[in-house]
Amino acid sequence: MANAPSIPTRNLPSNALQADAQAAFAPVTGKSLSRAPQDSAIQSSDRPIKPALGDTPINRILELGRWAPSGDNTQPWRFEVAGDRHLVVHGRDTRHDCVYDLRGHASQIALGALLETISIAATTQGLRTRIERRANQPDDLPLFDVTFDADRAVRSDPLAQQIRQRVTQRRPLRTRALAQVECDTLARALPAGFSLRLLSSLGERFRIAKLLYRSAWIRLTTREAFETHRKVIQWNARESEDRIPDQAVGVDPLTRRLMQWAMKSWSRITFMNRFMAGTVLPRLQLDFMPGLRCGAHFFLVADQPPKSTDDFVAAGRALQRFWLTAAELNLLLQPEMTPLIFSEYSRDGLAFSTNARAVARAAQINEKFTALLGSDTWPRVAFMGRLGFGKQPASRSTRLPLSALKA
Repeated sequence: MANAPSIPTRNLPSNALQADAQAAFAPVTGKSLSRAPQDSAIQSSDRPIKPALGDTPINRILELGRWAPSGDNTQPWRFEVAGDRHLVVHGRDTRHDCVYDLRGHASQIALGALLETISIAATTQGLRTRIERRANQPDDLPLFDVTFDADRAVRSDPLAQQIRQRVTQRRPLRTRALAQVECDTLARALPAGFSLRLLSSLGERFRIAKLLYRSAWIRLTTREAFETHRKVIQWNARESEDRIPDQAVGVDPLTRRLMQWAMKSWSRITFMNRFMAGTVLPRLQLDFMPGLRCGAHFFLVADQPPKSTDDFVAAGRALQRFWLTAAELNLLLQPEMTPLIFSEYSRDGLAFSTNARAVARAAQINEKFTALLGSDTWPRVAFMGRLGFGKQPASRSTRLPLSALKA
């Protein structure tokens, strides 16, 4: 297995920028690129890298690093260039804005994916990376010091070629089972402390598809989730710099138009759900069919249940190496995190919604996945999703320009 370095912590005084950390995350308006042709898949590698703020090694690293994945394309980071070889990553989790991140774990995973992406990108410049998380910072505003050291022994990591190619595919995939060599390659991509569990038989995929369908009811019937969804979808868009374009959501045009109409208000959502079976079509198209039509469902299992910030950052680093390796194998991937998130809330007694039925459904989902994976394994799952072969998506999230991400 690859050995991703752990992240030590150190005590440093907060600088003036950290004292005003919220200002570094001032809203940036993303641009819709909806006029692009509709019949061709997006190939991000066709777009040359154009450093926005000077052609320096750090800028070249950040031009790649900013393509790291994050939940709903939130990009919960900003960059402070503190020197020629010193970068400070300012994190901000979305626990105050998103029902799927009430303890900051989703954002911490995203930050881990970012740090791993930066480390991989640095190898293209012949640089080795050292990362330290600053101690005594607020949990929702972590700081990471990233130092780059020249090292003639460093060779460009082949995964760097996949950083901009990596994409989320929310539509059904081919059901061809992965070959053993592909499974072994994915397992070897994980660092020490993580192992891979794959479920790929028709019966296993059907069972998980049903659980995803049941779990999605929570997502589509709670006011808390509605408030998140209405902010993260950019309508009438093929690409989006800071959200999910509606054409990448994974539903047919009619369902997409109904969703756009319904999501203008909570009263419309409740009307659709009560009188028009409003959750059925989205759950079939977004959860059941993709859950059934894939090569396998994967579970990244930590040696110990993840609890701390460092645990979830490490999970994010493991995830990114796994995802980039999957892309190198021409596999497409989609996260399936809401059952895992709701199960964690249920185990910990966290009241994530005022909807008592949704809270009860979360407990049922936790029980079902515990029965599927085992009481020892399910609490140690750090990330889950599906993967398989298929067409590249014709729509995707892009990223904010580097100029907007620099603090």
